[in-house]
Amino acid sequence: MELKFLFYNILLAASLFLALLFSSSSASSTSSNLSFNFYATSCPAAEFMIRNTVRSASESDPTIPGKLLRLLFHDCMVEGCDGSVLLAGNGTERSDPANGSLGGFSVVESAKRVLEIFCPETVSCADILALAARDAVGFAGGPMIQVETGRRDGKVSSASNVRSNMVDTNFSLDEMIQHFSSKGLSVDDLVVLSGAHTIGLAHCSSIRDRFQKDSKGKMTLIDKSLDQIYAAKLMQQCPADASASVTIQNDPETSFMFDNQYYKNLLLRQGLFQSDSVLFSDERTKKKVVEFSSSQDSFFQSWETSFVKLASMGVKTGDEGEIRRSCQSING
Repeated sequence: MELKFLFYNILLAASLFLALLFSSSSASSTSSNLSFNFYATSCPAAEFMIRNTVRSASESDPTIPGKLLRLLFHDCMVEGCDGSVLLAGNGTERSDPANGSLGGFSVVESAKRVLEIFCPETVSCADILALAARDAVGFAGGPMIQVETGRRDGKVSSASNVRSNMVDTNFSLDEMIQHFSSKGLSVDDLVVLSGAHTIGLAHCSSIRDRFQKDSKGKMTLIDKSLDQIYAAKLMQQCPADASASVTIQNDPETSFMFDNQYYKNLLLRQGLFQSDSVLFSDERTKKKVVEFSSSQDSFFQSWETSFVKLASMGVKTGDEGEIRRSCQSING
């Protein structure tokens, strides 16, 4: 199946590449900062090839958009958006247990392989991931937005940097605000980017803090902020003896659609994580939750701004880092 997608990518990319190569439109790719159309001269079909790879993968597996979006978030929160989470090997970010459930790596690698055929050592893995996450949202029904490119790939990836830089699902609002603020993100950004939970899956272990085992070994609800009927469904899906591999949907209503249902769920006290529920229970964030629950357009407009901020955090540009030949390893 992957060979089929690769061949399809090559055929389509070849025609577009030639058309763009000889077209009169161009844009500078020599800037030391991020810019739109960064690859207009050096690899004009780059975004097309990435988009086609994401489309093919998403059509084959509807969980891909959620995986790519989460992968970008985990990348940007540690070392900035530099593709460091993509590096494989002992002691890397990817090897840390907190990143053990990440997915979407194969999609990024597939896009990279195609790009290396047409534009060797030109398009960074960091840019591929940012664009893939952007496209994934669009294919799932969300807004298609413009994203600047020109990121370079980091050479450092350490598992020891992961835990202190990630938001845990049982964080209080104060903890999340402090964490986001340290990354240059606002309280509004926190509410907006949490909307990513409108798609994707989670493991049962991520909600264990909301329940406890009774004397008979069954799960009982201890978090009273959670709707009891919804809680009962979660306990059915995640019984006490559930395998570590069991997953549940972040949004049980429109699981694979990027929409504003997440915020509607919060109003019904059906946020999957404790870190979700607190957004509605705290007055500092409640207003935005209510706004987005009633207006998908407002959410989408805010998503564009916050996503661009996220995807621009701590980027390496100019002579920093490198352009990897493979996203899984630094250049030898």
